[in-house]
Amino acid sequence: MSLGNKIAWDDTVLPFQLDAADMRGRIARLDGVLQGILKQHQYPEAVETLIAEMTLLTALMGESIKLQWKLSLQVQTNGPVRMIATDFYAPKATGETAQIRAYASFDKEKLTDKAPFDQLGTGYFAVLIDQGEGTKPYQGLSPLNGKSLSDSAETYFAQSEQLPTSFHLKFGKIKQAHGKENWRAGGIMVQHLPTSTFQASDEYSSDPSGLLSSQDLLNGDNAENWNRINYHLGTIEELEMIGPSVTPSELLVRLFHEEGPRIFDTQSVRFGCSCSEERVRQSLSIYSAKDISKMITEEGLVTADCQFCGAHYELDPKSVGFEAVNSGN
Repeated sequence: MSLGNKIAWDDTVLPFQLDAADMRGRIARLDGVLQGILKQHQYPEAVETLIAEMTLLTALMGESIKLQWKLSLQVQTNGPVRMIATDFYAPKATGETAQIRAYASFDKEKLTDKAPFDQLGTGYFAVLIDQGEGTKPYQGLSPLNGKSLSDSAETYFAQSEQLPTSFHLKFGKIKQAHGKENWRAGGIMVQHLPTSTFQASDEYSSDPSGLLSSQDLLNGDNAENWNRINYHLGTIEELEMIGPSVTPSELLVRLFHEEGPRIFDTQSVRFGCSCSEERVRQSLSIYSAKDISKMITEEGLVTADCQFCGAHYELDPKSVGFEAVNSGN
């Protein structure tokens, strides 16, 4: 599949609301964000696929939260892909750009020819929200479930938040006009507005595993609206989702014209990392001089590498740890 010039809607998240159905949502398109993340490591394609999906989920979920600092998603498993971690950093001011970073840890020798999600094995999907200094971080966990990371995210919202949530995602390598392949992704997140009628418990689960789904939380008009909206989402074609011929706002009108969608200001996103020498020093501040001495390289330095962006730090061992001399230098 080929794609022409860069699209104006690349690396943006568009919020919307469907008042007639009591639902809200986000539609995202990612291009440069994925290039920035994936070029940091030589990932096998199966791992790239998982990172692309996780990054898209992060963009959609991060923009949906009244976030002051950081949303983190993590997957930990016993499979060949041991961990996937992503961070969404909220913009510091209205109109500024949010930042996303991601990386994965995997055992190349254990990867198989099975589908990317099958490389994860058994594990959990974690959501961590940190609103910054002076606040207590939130953490929620649910088991990996279904056939994709988006299925697992839906399970998390049903199980941990009891909030019906649906993700419809498209992502993959796209051939550009100049012949080079780049990763692109597009997705829609739809979520029912909170209501006191969501009172389900595990005993109402329709899944043999006992995990709740969105359907377990809904009945009556809410269930009918939910099924209708998700039916329309199921009609989306790949190019409609990722571009370039249909803008996100046009797609929303095509899908939900009877619902009268309200569209809000877009949020731009980019690849970015929060690592710094100061943060490295802070992470080493719990160690004694004796501990630090065991970390010294042949060159007489303490080194650290950021898995997210590849930044390399070299520090004087005397300047780190809680026994540091002139640690501010």
